[in-house]
Amino acid sequence: MDAKMKAIVSHLFGIGWLIALIVNMSNKEEYASYYIRQNLGIIIFGIGLSFLNLIPILGQIIWVVGIIILFVFWLMSLIWSIQGEMKPVPWVGEQFQAWFNAF
Repeated sequence: MDAKMKAIVSHLFGIGWLIALIVNMSNKEEYASYYIRQNLGIIIFGIGLSFLNLIPILGQIIWVVGIIILFVFWLMSLIWSIQGEMKPVPWVGEQFQAWFNAF
C-alpha cells in the first residue's frame, strides 16, 4: 500500500485509521503519518464532543455545531489527501501534528 492510499484509508474512521496505522508502522512514510495524525485528532475531538451531548439543550446545540465542523474538517482532509496535498485542518491541524508526533 502506498503512502497516498494509507492516507485515504486513515479517513475511514476508527477501523480504517487503525489499519493505516498498522500498515504504516512497518514502512513509515511521512505523507501517510501526516494524515494519520490529522485523523487521530479529529477522532479524539469527536469523542470529546460526544460527552457534550449529555448536557441538556446547550450541550446538544454545541454538539451539533461541533460535529458539523468536524465533518467539514474531515471532508477537507480527505479531499487534500486524495489530491496529494499536505494541509492541516483549520485551527487545530498544526497542534495535531505536534501532539501526535509519535505516529
